[in-house]
Amino acid sequence: MPALPDPQKAKPCVLVIDDDEAVGWAIARRLGSDFRVVAVGDPAVAVTVALQERPGIILCDINMPRMQGDEVAFALSQDPGTADIPLVYLTALVSPEEAPELAGVFGDHPAISKSASTEELREVITYFLGVED
Repeated sequence: MPALPDPQKAKPCVLVIDDDEAVGWAIARRLGSDFRVVAVGDPAVAVTVALQERPGIILCDINMPRMQGDEVAFALSQDPGTADIPLVYLTALVSPEEAPELAGVFGDHPAISKSASTEELREVITYFLGVED
């Protein structure tokens, strides 16, 4: 008998790149069962994981050791397999109210505060995925 498809793989994938493992866990819990969250703690493997997982959106920390968020964004933009994946920066540097002030600061990529509400996080993700929440 052939194996049944994995229902997890049918969910939209959100790739979280953050050196703090707890951030990936927290986002996975906050997004509930509607999304498949893949967390990466080492930004140097982000392109490889993105090529394997084919996320619909990438949430990337800005301030990480060894490789900053803008370096990750640049590396992703250089690979044809990942260049078109929307990237949103995650930051603890500003409050949710201040996050809109970062528009344009990091190139074309928007930013969202790590302390944004679950509703705000879901709105950003569903917007870039083009799905209704």
